[in-house]
Amino acid sequence: MSRRTLSAGARLAAEAVDAAAMTAELQSLVRVPSPTGHEDDLAAMLADRLESAGLAVELFHPDPADIRADPDWPGEEVPRQTLTVVMGRAGRTGGRRLVLSGHTDVVPAGDLGTWTADPWGGEVRDGQLYGRGANDMKGGVAAILGAVRALAATGQLANLAGELVVALVPSEEDGGQGTLAAIRAGATGDMAIIPEPSMLDIVIAHAGAITFRLAVPGRAAHASKRREGVSALDNLGRLIRALEADEAWRNGEETDPLMTALGLPYPTIIGTVRGGEWASTVMDLVVAEGRYGVRLGQTPEDAFADLQYAIAAACEADDFLREHPARVELTGARFGSSRVAADSELPVALARTAKLVTGRKPALLGVPYGADMRLFIGVGETPCVMFGPGDVRLAHGADERVPLDEVEACARVLAAFVVEQLGIVE
Repeated sequence: MSRRTLSAGARLAAEAVDAAAMTAELQSLVRVPSPTGHEDDLAAMLADRLESAGLAVELFHPDPADIRADPDWPGEEVPRQTLTVVMGRAGRTGGRRLVLSGHTDVVPAGDLGTWTADPWGGEVRDGQLYGRGANDMKGGVAAILGAVRALAATGQLANLAGELVVALVPSEEDGGQGTLAAIRAGATGDMAIIPEPSMLDIVIAHAGAITFRLAVPGRAAHASKRREGVSALDNLGRLIRALEADEAWRNGEETDPLMTALGLPYPTIIGTVRGGEWASTVMDLVVAEGRYGVRLGQTPEDAFADLQYAIAAACEADDFLREHPARVELTGARFGSSRVAADSELPVALARTAKLVTGRKPALLGVPYGADMRLFIGVGETPCVMFGPGDVRLAHGADERVPLDEVEACARVLAAFVVEQLGIVE
């Protein structure tokens, strides 16, 4: 039977979290722009912060070409010359190992005119901190730092009976190359937590997604004789309707309650469309790019096979496309799906600690997006969940923000969980 109270050391660590210092830390992180492909300045800052907190820190600079050659390479959206991974360690090797991981990259700020705050300013308003990446996921990274500092302040960081590994990685937003590099450098263990925004619930399952490019042919003709041409744009419309039907079928086939609760766990969208060279010419080619969901239990390759089948079937049903089929290719990021069992050690223990620290029992959830969690589970053979501050619905948008009380609560839970799981040498 599990204990109904925290150990004295875990309670001490949770109470030692300095909320004001953590807010200032989060502001400093937000004020360093780190869009995907440009994370090195933030990585250097984080290495210094971890070292000052008492961790033994290494900066890894794997060659991106080597990572691309890895059989588990998760794709990429942004060309890059560097891939800097920050790794901090504390405690003793040979026993239990716990990994806390967060990503350093953020998406671009977008149209600044849609923001009411400076996306790189770290403004605090009504208990929330605004800025690009505040929610996804610099708030979670600040919580990791806050937990580590609390462990150090109470003298427990240097006396952990097991090993704590902190892995701060680039390139999550475009696939997860940073986490793959961290795993290859030894960021594996008995369990891992990624404080992605979950409103302090525990994510035990996530879908995935692939990006694709669709080249849709037509036949050019003068606008005055348009009936003698075949519009590639009209053909794209036919294929979009086929993808809508495929989306409905794939989501309707899902039976796992974690995913059916989401309503649309596996969405398909067309995100970009390019075509046409002259206003009075019938389009002979349209190129569209989009996102296709990876169902729970699928690999990205499985999902791509589903996509290829849907497009091929739609082409076969059309007189022109039967003879001139559209071409579909897998591009960019390849987020697989993953899950851990609801009754397994990690979510059960984390939920218990969170309830004892915050007074609230977290829900166990599934989510419709891809994450680095699947790399820890599938490649690193490390059970992993997501538990962090903020609402993912505010990620990637204007006025992205994170509640500071959730950042503090997350740090307190993480600090207590480290002590509970790794123990202290007396």
